[in-house]
Amino acid sequence: MRFASLGSGSKGNATVVDCGSARFLVDCGFSIRETERRLAQLGLLGSDLNAIFVTHEHSDHLRGVLPLAKKYSLPVVMTAGTSKVVQPEVKVHLKVIESHSPFVQDGVEVTPVSVPHDAREPVQYVFRSTGLTLGVLTDLGSVTSHVIEQFSRCDGLLLECNHDLDMLKNGSYPHALKRRISSSWGHLNNQQSLALLDSIELQQIQHLVLGHISQQNNAVSIVRRVMTGIEKRVASVHYASQEQGFDWLQLS
Repeated sequence: MRFASLGSGSKGNATVVDCGSARFLVDCGFSIRETERRLAQLGLLGSDLNAIFVTHEHSDHLRGVLPLAKKYSLPVVMTAGTSKVVQPEVKVHLKVIESHSPFVQDGVEVTPVSVPHDAREPVQYVFRSTGLTLGVLTDLGSVTSHVIEQFSRCDGLLLECNHDLDMLKNGSYPHALKRRISSSWGHLNNQQSLALLDSIELQQIQHLVLGHISQQNNAVSIVRRVMTGIEKRVASVHYASQEQGFDWLQLS
């Protein structure tokens, strides 16, 4: 199993999960042209994908999903709440899932995980294949016991470190947007992400990626400082960017 990112941040998100027998895209917040360009940097074509998984309907995760699915005849996996944004005239193959029920897609076991976020029925995903577990966990405003339970035993983990509280507080965003981001239904700040990592089993993690880092309200240097202790306990820690995402990381 391996995974990579086309980009991670408020301007667009897309994560590629390659299980050998199947290759999935988790979200697609870029235009078709930009998605294809970024896929090519990973040595992929749109036709190499088996399905697109959607976490929620916000544009930085959904923008390119339906056009890409239509162009390459890809099934789109999402919850019933998220599917309400898909108009009846849009001709794509929708697979509507329950937010608490694991299922199998192209031979891969997938567990959707409900998260607190200001969307209709948001989920994140855990993928299991060939004895390996990969968790994709972004876009949640608080950490629940359910989240801790589901993401406790991952070999690979992509985790949101969205904002630094002081930078957000003193930044230029309108007050209402600041309140939304920092709320229990917004995004994780650095300290919340650290607390989550302190609550799960880290020994099994081969690659930890910290992503969805705000370009306005955070910085990799700040996240690194917060995660100093984690870097000493995890074999490999990476930081995803908006422009490049991150290159292939292999789990074995």
